[in-house]
Amino acid sequence: QLQLVESGGGLVQPGGSLRLSCAGSGETFDYYAIGWFRQAPGKEREGVSYINSYDSSTYYADFVKGRFTISRDNAKNTVYLQMNSLKPEDTAVYYCAASIVDGRHSPNEYDYWGRGTQVSVSS
Repeated sequence: QLQLVESGGGLVQPGGSLRLSCAGSGETFDYYAIGWFRQAPGKEREGVSYINSYDSSTYYADFVKGRFTISRDNAKNTVYLQMNSLKPEDTAVYYCAASIVDGRHSPNEYDYWGRGTQVSVSS
């Protein structure tokens, strides 16, 4: 069974940057598409960015395009989310999740989840 652990969250001022990491273990990480999701208090979990297993193609939600970059290093079993130009509305718990099937964007379609890391953007 694949285990995922997120790290890299914290408190940052508006306009600042953070890099989140999602480390996988327990199964062959390369086989899985990885998605980053977030959930703010009182809101539903939403997809932020995804990276496929087959060709590392990526997808971004409109609200992060041009600001966030997802990448993967299969040698380190890790996926990264570089977050720049952060805004207060980016404040949320960020989760990474894995799917054995590429191209999925709904949280319900992901099989394994980490416990999340808090990102807070405030002055």
